[in-house]
Amino acid sequence: MTRTLINILALVIFGLSSAQAVETSRNPDQHFFQESFWDFSEELEMAREEGKKGIVIFFELTECPFCHWMKQNVLNQVSVQNYYRENFRVFRLDIEGDVEMVDFQGNTTTMKAFANKARVRATPVIGFFDLEGNMVQRYTGKTADPQEFIWLAEFVVAEKYKETKFTRYKRERRRETRRK
Repeated sequence: MTRTLINILALVIFGLSSAQAVETSRNPDQHFFQESFWDFSEELEMAREEGKKGIVIFFELTECPFCHWMKQNVLNQVSVQNYYRENFRVFRLDIEGDVEMVDFQGNTTTMKAFANKARVRATPVIGFFDLEGNMVQRYTGKTADPQEFIWLAEFVVAEKYKETKFTRYKRERRRETRRK
């Protein structure tokens, strides 16, 4: 009887710890990035209909260590996924990709040409596009942590990019956090 009780407790404890892990971390391919037919003019329309602030594009390279780091340490976080999905339609784009796509203006192009036109030279680049298809914020490289990545989205959602730079906004947010 005691052995059975211990086994049941072990299963309950293991089940709780597994559930907690699932709550904090999920596969970004399924929970951060959205599926697309690569027609960004249609994606803009959907973003408007859904009441989103715009579109986020994660410009990446397959072999990019910083892109991989972001996926393993930031984009897999449930809090990041929820905040971004609540406010944006989110896609990733291979800057060397030859996949045909349609840009925000309805022009047919390739992923590579689109990234080139957006002046993406290093990866990752996180591009925030408003509901007209204009890039309003760009962040190159990896963020320090998930909190900084959420602050980046908050910066765009609140349209702070119209009055200040993200580095200043981030500094102010860190000060606020330390005071608490």
